[in-house]
Amino acid sequence: MKLRSATVAGIGSCLAISLLSACGGGSGGASGNTATTGGGSPVVGVDYPRSDTDFWNSYIKYTPEYAKQLGLDIKTTNSQNDVAKLTANAQTFMSQGVKGVAMAPQDTAAIAPTLQQLAAKKIPVVTVDTRPDTGDVYMVVRADNRAYGEKACQFLGTKLSGKGKVVMLQGDLASVNGRDRTEAFNDCMKKNYPGIKVFGEATNWDGAIAAQKLQTDLIANPDIKGVYMQSSFALAGTLQVLQQRGLLVKPDDPKHVYVVSNDGIPEELKAIAEGKVDATVSQPADLYAKYALDYLKAAIDGKTFQPGPTDHDSTIIQVRPGLLEDQLSAPLVTSDGGTYGGVKSLKSDDKSLWGNNLG
Repeated sequence: MKLRSATVAGIGSCLAISLLSACGGGSGGASGNTATTGGGSPVVGVDYPRSDTDFWNSYIKYTPEYAKQLGLDIKTTNSQNDVAKLTANAQTFMSQGVKGVAMAPQDTAAIAPTLQQLAAKKIPVVTVDTRPDTGDVYMVVRADNRAYGEKACQFLGTKLSGKGKVVMLQGDLASVNGRDRTEAFNDCMKKNYPGIKVFGEATNWDGAIAAQKLQTDLIANPDIKGVYMQSSFALAGTLQVLQQRGLLVKPDDPKHVYVVSNDGIPEELKAIAEGKVDATVSQPADLYAKYALDYLKAAIDGKTFQPGPTDHDSTIIQVRPGLLEDQLSAPLVTSDGGTYGGVKSLKSDDKSLWGNNLG
């Protein structure tokens, strides 16, 4: 991983993130953590945030594959979208003496005390997909979630020629992801497509809630012509509602409702090819797993990073003092690979998309 990195020994002063990477000190690295396998491989903890979506199940599939490639052994837990369980799982990891922890906290405010506990143990943390509202971690591995909202806006705005009504099925506004996608979508619409009315619906990342609210909106506003789902959690329910109302028709049918999602799971790519979904933003489940573990290994090896471009088509940004985020590439995906509102897209059958490469 060539990411403008340097060993701790070669740095005159540590970045603020070094609290969690144990920068400085004679022994270097996370010296208080002794977990290794019989063969000497470092042991790290990985908490899976949930296993009820295709996206996170894909992440779960990729994680042990990349751990093996990187020479890491992993202990895993599943917090099931519950911050209390995540806290308990982190306690378990600490008791096991792991040398680093990867997690994807869905409540990005409530995780702060757990991060403090891990910091006190000098256990480096990498957060995946989400970023803590407060507190420091060694690295955040995430895509630019504001870009998700902007890309969805540009696609729908172009397809609707700047006029009409759309429903935004939001995630959870307790999550930085839900806030980023919502704010960016709304800001883009107000700036570029003021003739489009947006109905924002909070769903707590719950597919049943999303389907019920979409149904209600379509009854009250039968002229709705677009749906932005902030994640594939809403895919099945959205398509079912559209089908029930006779709106799940080909894109060239005047009744067609344009649907944009976020994730890039195989089912979305298939639905784009079939004309049921019009676009998605491919959130890189494979790269989340790869670089979460890559950065944990870097922390164990005593490396640190600075803002700037990487060698894997991403950019490290400083979110705030002491917090760096590697923003991985997340392309817009469409049926034709066209450009929408200045945003280039990939075709749904593009072999570079992780959703087309699952075994």
